[in-house]
Amino acid sequence: MKHLLTKIVFVVLTTIFLISCNAIKRVPKEEFLLTKNEIFVDSTKTNDPKLDNQLYQKPNSRLAWIPFRLHIYNIAKVNPDSMYLDWLYKKPNREKRLTNFLSKKQVDRLGVGYTGVNNWLKKTGEAPVMVDDAKANRSIKRLKSYYWNNGWFNVEADYKINKTEDQRASVSYYVQPHKPYFIDSLYTKIESKVADSIYQLHKSKSNIISGKQYRTLDIEAETERLTSLYRNSGLFHFEKEFIKFDADTVNTNQKIQLNLLINNRQITEGEQTKRIPFQVHKISKVNVFTDYSYQNKDKQPKDSVSYNGYNIYSYDKLRYTRKAIANSVLITPGEIFRDKDRTLTYNQINNLKTFKYPNIRYSMDPEDPKGTDLIANVLLTPRKKYSANVEFDVSTSNIQAFGIGFGGSFLIRNVFRGAEIFEISARGSVGSSKDPVDAEGKFFDISEIGVDLKLSFPKIIFPFRTSKIIPKYMSPTTNLIFGINSQQNIGLDKQNASGIFNYEWKPSTKLTNQIDLVNVQYVRNLNTGNYFNIYSNSFSRLNNIAGEVLDADSPFYNQENTLSIPSGANSFIIQSLGETPDPDLTTDQLQEIKNINERKERLTEDNLIFASSYTYLKNNRENLYDENFSRFRAKIEFAGNVLNTISNLAGLKENSSNRFEVFGVEFSQYAKTELDYIKHWDLGGKSVLAFRAFGGIALPYGNANSIPFARSFFGGGPNDNRAWLPYDLGPGSSGGRNEFNEANMKIALNAEYRYNILGSLNGAFFIDAGNIWNVLDSVEEEDAIFSKWDDLQEIAVGTGLGFRYDFDFFVVRLDVGFKTFNPANNQDQRWFRGYSFSKAVYNVGINYPF
Repeated sequence: MKHLLTKIVFVVLTTIFLISCNAIKRVPKEEFLLTKNEIFVDSTKTNDPKLDNQLYQKPNSRLAWIPFRLHIYNIAKVNPDSMYLDWLYKKPNREKRLTNFLSKKQVDRLGVGYTGVNNWLKKTGEAPVMVDDAKANRSIKRLKSYYWNNGWFNVEADYKINKTEDQRASVSYYVQPHKPYFIDSLYTKIESKVADSIYQLHKSKSNIISGKQYRTLDIEAETERLTSLYRNSGLFHFEKEFIKFDADTVNTNQKIQLNLLINNRQITEGEQTKRIPFQVHKISKVNVFTDYSYQNKDKQPKDSVSYNGYNIYSYDKLRYTRKAIANSVLITPGEIFRDKDRTLTYNQINNLKTFKYPNIRYSMDPEDPKGTDLIANVLLTPRKKYSANVEFDVSTSNIQAFGIGFGGSFLIRNVFRGAEIFEISARGSVGSSKDPVDAEGKFFDISEIGVDLKLSFPKIIFPFRTSKIIPKYMSPTTNLIFGINSQQNIGLDKQNASGIFNYEWKPSTKLTNQIDLVNVQYVRNLNTGNYFNIYSNSFSRLNNIAGEVLDADSPFYNQENTLSIPSGANSFIIQSLGETPDPDLTTDQLQEIKNINERKERLTEDNLIFASSYTYLKNNRENLYDENFSRFRAKIEFAGNVLNTISNLAGLKENSSNRFEVFGVEFSQYAKTELDYIKHWDLGGKSVLAFRAFGGIALPYGNANSIPFARSFFGGGPNDNRAWLPYDLGPGSSGGRNEFNEANMKIALNAEYRYNILGSLNGAFFIDAGNIWNVLDSVEEEDAIFSKWDDLQEIAVGTGLGFRYDFDFFVVRLDVGFKTFNPANNQDQRWFRGYSFSKAVYNVGINYPF
């Protein structure tokens, strides 16, 4: 209580100090500090952020009602260099003493450092915003422009500056929109018959609708639509500037008669200027230069080939198959000119990762007497055939006290002359699981190494043609991926081998589809006898039960009177679950031993997963700086069905557990689905509201009664519920009493408000909710099972705050999570029992969690 009172007093005194700082310290006497803007529409105050964004002047930014950045700016001195010199020469012998103590150079650098600190304070802070009549007038013009562009053509606006005696002032803006104008009709005057016929065919998609209030954005959208329509309908020479709108609003009773005007194209021949109608242009030839460079621009190609109407050239020996080049170009000979074909070609060639950004040029075909044929020249510059990179990092975790990781990759382009990419990557690490000051044994006693191979083809490899289902503009890709990984003295010393054969294609820039036709993973545990050393919580519970029923001289004990690992612990389990268990064991204790054994068998068994899956992804984010977007991902996966069918057809015998084995391993069989939705709202002023919802379930059947650890779900961590450490949440209300808690069902909900504090430093408040459960598998522990809708009351809730520093190319994140609702506690102890910094979870991460 004493420490809590001290913290409260400290916060109160700090707040009083900041509030009492002189905010007008840098405001000249004849000026006024802007403290507030108010906007009144028809005499009613409004807080509409769209109107507030029209104002040129806004008060200094505040955090918790305090202008922190203004106070930081005020700390800086106005003329730090001259002030330093005044201080240095204020006393006759000060410079001499400092020079003797330091040096002349260091004394000068001291002044430079003093100036640098002041400049940093000014840059980090924020200069006082002073009321400016000129900017207020500009704000009035912007407000009137905003209303005019939304149909209020007779808008009136004015402002008033409200000054106080302490050099502070607020500005009140008064807006009278009057009646808005509505679109009554749209008339067209399109001189070119070709352009007019195209317009008539697509006028039903117009953004200009009769009876709708006028918006300039609708006019701009219609201009963009028509420009795109014409340039994708063969009108090569059409530009946005050819479209004109005018409006008649005189004596129309707030109704607008719009006129759409498109004149013929103006050209100059010699000294004469004339207008000619637009024509539909057709692509007569497509020339692709596969090794273009500035040095080659005036040379003649040495090698060439034609394929499906494409002319493929090379200034050296042609290094690509003609089909690979033709499939990457979406501009088709014999088709009309379409601007989108050029864009799709850019995207397709970039996706190959074999060429640099292409250059596509159109020119008139001199052999066409009508002047409507175009020649498309696609200029490609190859990337380097070979490239490599090396990685190195230092880390720490709950497994290792200190670790060093290293890795690298080697990439080969155009492996089989079809723009294929082959990549070899390797990763290794060594670490210490011991106290670094322990001199016994080797310091680096754990290690991990892995190698991955990936071969990508820029097409769908399938026995039948798929071009009608997945045309080449969708950037189809086939991937072959193989990987192996081995661990030593890490957990159960797993060996992991995997192989994937999948297809990817993108119907649009927002949609991505992926089919894993074959996804095979084999996991082998080499050191299963180490299980109870790794999962010490399970061993502790088992040992406590043994201590209640076994004699002190039991052969299951070691010299420390605990169950020996692994023989004593395993023997006690076998005896307890056998035909002659110890008579002193209660029903609850037997169930607990059964639960421990079930988890032990599941986590120590070798896994063979033969799965297929489909993933659908829709992401409408325009770029990295777009903060008003949504992302939806859905995945469905089936495993074991093929192996189970083959086993039945081949008449394989089941083992003692009534399951089939392949190469001595029971293969997994399950159905799994995941749904993931992310939404961001840009609130303006560098503030963003982010939301995520995730749901997943994996149900075992047939040849399995549980889900492999590698395909299960877990809760907690810096990208999940941040009030719990990774694998510490759930299942259900069991309290995360095992190490690496996982289950086969998960629900997660996250909401986060992100805001700017100052400069590159941002803050966040968040709330995370969710949990994991076991459902329809081998787990029998009631607290861990989702058996009825009431179990949704076990959703854990974490809240907290975070700080993020943006380095432009990545973000370093610190989040502090508090257990707000903990379902593992008793019913009357679940809310706000972990709401203190001593019980908080501190998460460090790179980039945003979602």
